[in-house]
Amino acid sequence: MVTTTAVLSRDPAAPFTVETVEIDDPRDDEIRVRIQATGICHTDLVTRAAGATDHPVLLGHEGAGVVEAVGAAVTGVRPGDRVVLTFRHCGTCRNCRAGRPAYCVRAAKLNQFGARADRSARVTVAGTPVRDGFFGQSSFAAYALATADNTVVIDTEVDPAVLAPLGCGFLTGAGAVLNVLRPDRDARVVVYGAGAVGMAGVLAALVCEVDELVVVEPSPVRRALALELGATAALDPAADDVVPAIRKLTDGGASHALDTTGSARVLATAAAGAAIGGTVVAVGLGTGVPDIDLRDIVLGGKAIRGCLEGDAVPATFIPHLLDLHAAGRFPIDRLVTTYPHTDINAALADQRAGMVVKPVLTW
Repeated sequence: MVTTTAVLSRDPAAPFTVETVEIDDPRDDEIRVRIQATGICHTDLVTRAAGATDHPVLLGHEGAGVVEAVGAAVTGVRPGDRVVLTFRHCGTCRNCRAGRPAYCVRAAKLNQFGARADRSARVTVAGTPVRDGFFGQSSFAAYALATADNTVVIDTEVDPAVLAPLGCGFLTGAGAVLNVLRPDRDARVVVYGAGAVGMAGVLAALVCEVDELVVVEPSPVRRALALELGATAALDPAADDVVPAIRKLTDGGASHALDTTGSARVLATAAAGAAIGGTVVAVGLGTGVPDIDLRDIVLGGKAIRGCLEGDAVPATFIPHLLDLHAAGRFPIDRLVTTYPHTDINAALADQRAGMVVKPVLTW
């Protein structure tokens, strides 16, 4: 057992707290990782706001660090390996076998605070079990217990703060563009929301050398960064009439659009702003029913589809993104702002204010 610090949530309405916890030794199928950096993702905050039934809660699902110990049944991962932690998947269901692990039929059970088979505690605080196992890692702590299916070994020297968001946020945005939209050079791409997921989508579109790349984002800081990185235009949804502006900027509408906001209203806007034959991919987990014109969709031959975790296979896609980063074509380091884990509440305030793109906690 390891005694260490963790960032816990005891009340969705209260600040996070930094507390001393005990983390169990790895079982035969588990991997103990010394966490060096953990990204803060919208999914952490949505889950926290929903109010888990058992408290305290240990979140975090974008961990990066170094393997300290592995269980007897673990293969392919060794102590000393640098790793990125991502989502869990069973590896044996129809979707996993088809190369679509994000849609694993056991995904909810494995990722939503999945427990050990014998229900024994992995993490405790003052003897009380902590609700953990979030995305098979709960990496808002200096140590995390993971498994081989959500541990990606990295064979290059990269800042852990840059590595960490590849486990979810950067994976999702880049994958939505590179794996699903797949724009060619004459594409007119519009990205709605320039947070971590949207900005990763922007960088992926730049990899594809698209003809037009428009960002729709309320934060002036993020709009400025998007333009600096290479976007051809950036719209403020509070000041611009978005659909007419997009049609003008893209000569008739977006051929490819990425909605990262989770807003039904924004998804409807993305559909309306798509060109004839255009495709809209939605990745944000939100609520509500979009007000979409059925005649516009049918007569325009438009497509709208969802995308989870970038439709990616993390074990191969994360190394691919790192190769692009090493070549200077995917500068995700420009998106990251680091904070000591003790400053998590300040990081959240900066994120909500739109002052940073991707806050990453360091340990």
